[in-house]
Amino acid sequence: MLLQDKVVIVHGGSGAIGGACARAFALEGAQVFLTGRTASSLRCVAEEIAAAGGRASFDVLDVLDAAATRRHADGIAAQTGGIDVSLNAIGVFHVQGTPFLDLSLNDYLHPVDTYTRANFNTAQAAARHMARRGSGVLLTLSTPGARLSGAGFLGNGVASAAVEAFSRLLAGELGGYGIRVVCLRPDAIPEAAARSHSGKVFAAAAGEMGVSIDAMLAERATTATLLKRLPTLAQVAGFAAFAASDRAGAMTGAIANLSCGSLVD
Repeated sequence: MLLQDKVVIVHGGSGAIGGACARAFALEGAQVFLTGRTASSLRCVAEEIAAAGGRASFDVLDVLDAAATRRHADGIAAQTGGIDVSLNAIGVFHVQGTPFLDLSLNDYLHPVDTYTRANFNTAQAAARHMARRGSGVLLTLSTPGARLSGAGFLGNGVASAAVEAFSRLLAGELGGYGIRVVCLRPDAIPEAAARSHSGKVFAAAAGEMGVSIDAMLAERATTATLLKRLPTLAQVAGFAAFAASDRAGAMTGAIANLSCGSLVD
């Protein structure tokens, strides 16, 4: 197993991507600690993992609260002896489809502030414990908006670019402690559309264009990706498990392009 007995925290563990990654981590032998803001959703993921023979528990946590996030990591480290992997897969609903000339400053800043603040808090809380052991993996999550130009997704694009820059720079900050940092950049995931914050954003944008979200994603798959399809949750989660494992021990400061070719690096 890739992650046998590793201690893994998944922030945003009840979301589509966070939940899929948590299941993949547990399947590979990790002890998974889920966080999020809705206990019922977190409980469902933890119970699914347990039913499949894995180990998972959960805590309600607002990762924008730096002190609470640090206390949570401290508690896990005290309980288990350390933290091996931390994934930030939180989602936040934000405005897309509004032209720049009509966009409010607050709507623009909301995703930028939320995602950068959340990633700082979760990474620092875990890295303090990883540094003491001389090893660990921090995983972040971005979108192709980090590299694309276009209209209607200014806040999301800047937020994604910021998360990617944060991840690259953090790899430099923490490499001397043996801590790796990898950012996952999938494109839209059709099966996650109805279950995630990003899906709500796509649905809102599709509604404004007068089409269904399925039609919007199908159009994106056939016209915007080299593989003529979009990534699946299993593919993203499988790569996350690999990136978190020792088999990816030479990888850090990397942006993992999981976009099915909507971007070419």
